[in-house]
Amino acid sequence: MRKLILRWVINAVALWAAAELVPGITYEGGWLVLAGVALIFGLVNALIRPVLTLLTCPLIILTLGLFTLVINALMLWLASAVAGWLGLGFNVADFTSAFIGGIIVSVVSILLSLLVFDEDRRHHRH
Repeated sequence: MRKLILRWVINAVALWAAAELVPGITYEGGWLVLAGVALIFGLVNALIRPVLTLLTCPLIILTLGLFTLVINALMLWLASAVAGWLGLGFNVADFTSAFIGGIIVSVVSILLSLLVFDEDRRHHRH
């Protein structure tokens, strides 16, 4: 349960970073909106991303994995659309913003995960 909550918080921070750095990604309403979008983003990544990855596997192989950046962008764009349908104030303006935002979300998530979960592993060793 603790890891799930940490992933949720990491997603929220990564989405915040993307919104701060990419002009086409905006949110209104503070951390509560980001927490809601992080939940949506996590569900989209858990439910839809594996199917999309499986369907595009040949393309991922052909592009040596670079097509996963497009999948990241689509997942962020889809999370934005679902957030819009639910009335949350999170918006990704276009595919270019989603692409750049997807890269930022991925990098921030990886770095924070390494930091948090590496610290967690150190505590378990001692």
